[in-house]
Amino acid sequence: MKSFFFAYCGTWKIGLKMEEKMSKGLKRMLLLLNCAMLGLGNVGGPLLMRLYFLKGGKGVWISSCLETAGWPFMMLPLVVSYFYRRRKEGPGTKLVLIKTPVLLASVVLGVLTGVDDFLYAYGVARLPISTSALIISTQLAFTATFAFILVKPKFTPFTINSVFLLTLAAVVLALHTSSDRPANESKLQYFLGFFMTLAASALYGFVLPAIELTYKKAKQTITYSLVMESQMVMSFSATVFCCIGMLFHGDFKAIRREASEYTLGQSTYYVVLVLNAILWQLFFMGAVGVIFSASSLLSGILIATLLPVTESLAVVLYHEKFQVEKAISLVLSLWGSLNYFYGEFHENGKTKKQKQDTETDVA
Repeated sequence: MKSFFFAYCGTWKIGLKMEEKMSKGLKRMLLLLNCAMLGLGNVGGPLLMRLYFLKGGKGVWISSCLETAGWPFMMLPLVVSYFYRRRKEGPGTKLVLIKTPVLLASVVLGVLTGVDDFLYAYGVARLPISTSALIISTQLAFTATFAFILVKPKFTPFTINSVFLLTLAAVVLALHTSSDRPANESKLQYFLGFFMTLAASALYGFVLPAIELTYKKAKQTITYSLVMESQMVMSFSATVFCCIGMLFHGDFKAIRREASEYTLGQSTYYVVLVLNAILWQLFFMGAVGVIFSASSLLSGILIATLLPVTESLAVVLYHEKFQVEKAISLVLSLWGSLNYFYGEFHENGKTKKQKQDTETDVA
């Protein structure tokens, strides 16, 4: 669901400050590790969530909670980062970097993320993964639109073309949605799942520029550690929100009953839940790591490239239909995403060249 969070980071005019210089070998090793984590989480998260529903799971609030329930795993890179900083700065190194304004903003954004998690989980419960993944790819278009309203970045022809292509991809799907409706679902349930997924895409498209705005207004240096702390607060807040939803819906009591009735067995049920939480967290940690080790552009390209992998695995593992309109939508989504990333690459190249020319003139 959060697939384009780190792709969008490429438009940010703030940078993640490298907290300590690393050797090329170590940096390359970290990059490969983070790419593997991102790939596993981005592909495995949605597939396992769908498996939960296909084999007897019914808890939408349970699934939404699992998307961020792995937040304690973020403590590991934060602890490592702290000791790196401590070795450089000495015993007076701050354990926590996040200040009150960013903390409060992260809590609010975390609650919105919790709402988004619920909308996405509802969509996955009703739609084939090959459909929901394509709908979520429109998030980049919503992000660009809300970014223009909130933080007013420069809109290039590449951005406009990307928004148009991704919107067109969603329209193509919407016009032929009923053709892949599961046999045990009504048209109302299917269409509700479709529009809930689209709403999830739109809401997170708003959250991302809001995160950028928060960092722009923050009166402190934006470092890898600070971004991880902020993300952990957001994930924790989202998890609390979803746990409250589970409490009111009676999902805590339903877990034991679901486990006993699960098609793949009780022990497998709990394994699916735990792996869900782990895979989603691997995605977040891997994506932040790719940005830190290489660039946000690479992170975005990897995520866009993995969309056909998710589609293919959904068709192979769950025997989902892959009609002509899905193929057209997939091509349009990839075209729009790659067009966006090429535009970012092109703009970054122009900026670097202008900077080099300016430095040459000064010299």
